[in-house]
Amino acid sequence: MQTKPFAEMNLTEEVRRAVAAMGFENATQIQAESIPLIQAGQDVIGRSQTGTGKTLAFGIPAVELVDPKAREKCSPQVLVLCPTRELAVQAAEELQKLAAFKPGVRTVCVYGGAPMDRQIQQLKTAAIVVGTPGRVMDHMRRKTLRLQGIRLVVLDEADEMLSMGFREDIETILADTPEDRQTVLFSATMPPAILALTQQYQKNPRMVQVAKAQVTVDKIQQIYYEVPMGRKMNALALVLRYFHPNRAIVFCNTKKTVDEVKGYLTAHGFSADGLHGDMQQSQRNQVMESFKGGHTPILIATDVAARGIDVNDVDYVINYDLPQNPEYYVHRIGRTGRAGKSGCAVTLCAGRRQSAELQAIGRMCRSDIRHKALPSRAAVREEERKQGLMQIEKTIGELEGARPAMLEELLKRGHSAENVAAALLRLHFGPEPEPVEEIPAPAPQAARPRPAYAKLLIDAGRAQNIAPGHIMGAITGCTDLTGREIGKIEIFNDHTLVSVPADKAGKALEDMVGLKINRRPVVAALAEESASPRGEESRPFGRPGGKRPASHRNEGGREGYLPGFRGKGGRPRRSAAPRPHRKG
Repeated sequence: MQTKPFAEMNLTEEVRRAVAAMGFENATQIQAESIPLIQAGQDVIGRSQTGTGKTLAFGIPAVELVDPKAREKCSPQVLVLCPTRELAVQAAEELQKLAAFKPGVRTVCVYGGAPMDRQIQQLKTAAIVVGTPGRVMDHMRRKTLRLQGIRLVVLDEADEMLSMGFREDIETILADTPEDRQTVLFSATMPPAILALTQQYQKNPRMVQVAKAQVTVDKIQQIYYEVPMGRKMNALALVLRYFHPNRAIVFCNTKKTVDEVKGYLTAHGFSADGLHGDMQQSQRNQVMESFKGGHTPILIATDVAARGIDVNDVDYVINYDLPQNPEYYVHRIGRTGRAGKSGCAVTLCAGRRQSAELQAIGRMCRSDIRHKALPSRAAVREEERKQGLMQIEKTIGELEGARPAMLEELLKRGHSAENVAAALLRLHFGPEPEPVEEIPAPAPQAARPRPAYAKLLIDAGRAQNIAPGHIMGAITGCTDLTGREIGKIEIFNDHTLVSVPADKAGKALEDMVGLKINRRPVVAALAEESASPRGEESRPFGRPGGKRPASHRNEGGREGYLPGFRGKGGRPRRSAAPRPHRKG
């Protein structure tokens, strides 16, 4: 990812000091390209993923833009809209840090679930407001937030806001801001709805785009395990015991799954908590504080709930459910490997089909996701033993040769050093952990034998306005064949070939005597060549040409008979609709 020193950028002294205090030296690509454009008053569309520094990209020029002397009551100068409470809180905290050395620039965060009275008081002196669309609308209706002084509007994670149904709220909010405002939009994807929004509410916007290849951090190891159906919970517990993460996020696709996984892990001795949209705001805040503080090492969350999580020392991301699209995958793995640290992204795939889907996601994200076998019972126990020894050796090193007085007392009482050590190990690590359940590798899928097919020749084609649906409906209506058994249908100008199971072709021909397609009587016979299974070739319906081959005429040249079209008794049967014979 391209970087540029903040010292070389045109920043005010107050903001430069704040950026340095936050520990940033170099601007990321999205920051280096967006900040000058926003400073110049340009409308900007920023397309980049999580973890590229978007908050500072709009936060630095936003803080510089604010004029503390030109503030109107209850009317801020900058409005930032975010899809979730967590993301709004995170953005507000970053903006407040950027304004640390600029007196009079106060940032207020407004979101649902928090006390309204406190927000009303804070809004009276707010220069920058960060909030979710729903709560911003609430304050607008109450007249506690007026937007006539807005100079800059930022739509953060715009694609996620639209997918959550906030489009009408966003349009209402933008319509209430001055027409000469500056509008900045950041989005991971650019669906048609986003493009429509930019065309309606932005003026000649400049595009800043970070390529997907630059987003996937090289320091993130990406692996996946194939898990037998119905064994994902066991596999998750096994993986957590094997890696023993200091801090990990487990991603699920639904709120129900979050609750189920949390219940399973806590019941099996893990310190874990869940985060999703149905929780009260006080609960969500408590969960996040516990996770950020390291008190709860495992957080189970949905994609939307995890949008605002910005913790630099997450060492593992585990996809319990397969991400719904490549963008979600990039968002998820971007939670680890931050601030120059290494990380690992693990995905659990139930069966070969999910493995193939994950590989497709990896190709689209240009990610190298490698397959590994699930850790064995012996590997897990060995890893736990190593972790325990590392903790003990670390503590021994911290003793620096000093022997605690309690140890001396125990030795004087006649206890051996070995027994004292064993007792201390039991106190620290607890009893021996329950045996790890061995999870077998998914059984290889047996290759299905390809059924033998035969072709039926029907004396009707495009010239008689025959379509595949007509053929399918007519045959399934008069025979024992199902739609799944009927294979390739090849429609030519005046005949059609239909692939059916070879062992059912004879019975099907008997049942098709007197068959009508499109109210026209037709004759069917067994063609000489065998057919391929369904779906191997495209149907030639609609192709040019298709004259009846000469072999489909009888020897005398009369077109009333077709060889092989035999009725009962084995005698050739005249076609039900012969063509008129012209006299010479």
